[in-house]
Amino acid sequence: MVKGDLPVAIRRQECYENKNRATNNQGNAMKKLVRFGVSLDGRLLDAFDRRIRARGYTNRSEALRDLIRDDLVGQEWDHDRETVGTVTFVYDHHVRDLTRKLTDIQHEHQGLILSGMHVHLDHAHCLEVIVVRGRGTDIKKLADAVISVKGVKHGKLTMTTTGKGVV
Repeated sequence: MVKGDLPVAIRRQECYENKNRATNNQGNAMKKLVRFGVSLDGRLLDAFDRRIRARGYTNRSEALRDLIRDDLVGQEWDHDRETVGTVTFVYDHHVRDLTRKLTDIQHEHQGLILSGMHVHLDHAHCLEVIVVRGRGTDIKKLADAVISVKGVKHGKLTMTTTGKGVV
């Protein structure tokens, strides 16, 4: 093994050329399905199998495809392409000036915000979900600005893709 190579044995076998026979989970024709072998420690494979069964996968292939897609979506954010996502946060609306600060931040970033939802969780706590679209760095700045405000108890940026370019 050459330094820097992954400890994975890969053997490619091209399975389908007929676009009408093979489709992905969205029903779109795939140009080519390729089989390859992966060598893993048995304990790692057992843990992977338990995890994918618990998540409802019926086979390893679809689970592996989703892992690869997730990594590629992360690259969209790293390369500052157009992306979409949500900023979800919980806060205590009794904290002085908090609602105004959160509203001001959202207005400062209105070009990124597609929609928002506000939910009253109880007498003191609210949940907000902001749907965003734009460059990854801009969305991260918005999320950081919202989540770091005093009185926001928990927040999370969920990054996803517009779907363009995802196989």
